[in-house]
Amino acid sequence: MHSDQTTRFSIGGKPVYHYCAVSSFSEYAVVHSGCAVKVSPTMPMDRICLLSCGASAGLGAAWNVADVSKGSSVVIFGLGTVGLSVAQGAKLRGASKIIGVDTNPDKQEKGKAFGVTDFINPAELNEPVQQVVKWLTDGGADYSFECVGDTGVVSTALQSCSDGWGLTVTLGVPKAKPEVSAHYGLLLSGRTLKGSLFGGWRPKSDIPLLVEKYANKEIQVDGLVTHDMPFSDINKALELMLQNRCLRCVIHMPKRQD
Repeated sequence: MHSDQTTRFSIGGKPVYHYCAVSSFSEYAVVHSGCAVKVSPTMPMDRICLLSCGASAGLGAAWNVADVSKGSSVVIFGLGTVGLSVAQGAKLRGASKIIGVDTNPDKQEKGKAFGVTDFINPAELNEPVQQVVKWLTDGGADYSFECVGDTGVVSTALQSCSDGWGLTVTLGVPKAKPEVSAHYGLLLSGRTLKGSLFGGWRPKSDIPLLVEKYANKEIQVDGLVTHDMPFSDINKALELMLQNRCLRCVIHMPKRQD
């Protein structure tokens, strides 16, 4: 933890380090008060847990970071949990065209449920993705979102948005090559590249508001959960993720026998 540089988990006296500073596969954990958010106990934790990262990151990128406007055009690279949530956020803001880009053809139908109006599979194209996007949007999208975690896609996303006012938001966490490379002309032409941290939300005050929106059925979260699995199958869940065969696997801890 930042406060004292120690871990809150251990086995046999040896430290267990926090994965992504979360380590949520624990029945009990000691956390800093600034990291704890109170929500209604009537809410299903196996669904609103997605508001701790993926769903909220996508919605916030569309609403807070990009501030998508009504009637605008949007292109989203990567239709995982984050990308689909961006699509949902753009739809709720009234975007007229929402283009989803993904190499998995199964994402086409899933995308429709979250607001995607057009689907592009780069593996089926004979020309660069950005050219197809420009054709679909009459010159380039107003907003472009990189949700893959590939810095090479950031450049493609920049090229896919419009000259003069196009905004590209990058949300993905790169697995390799963290440096972003793009021709300076893309920025001189008036495009903007922005980063997004947790969708611009303030966890203490905003997560309860998102939970309330979920309770009022204003936002869709349940459709992002494709698998519910016991903790004993956690390795299977990771395999599904690596094979691109799931959106979110919710891991359920075994119930204690009193």
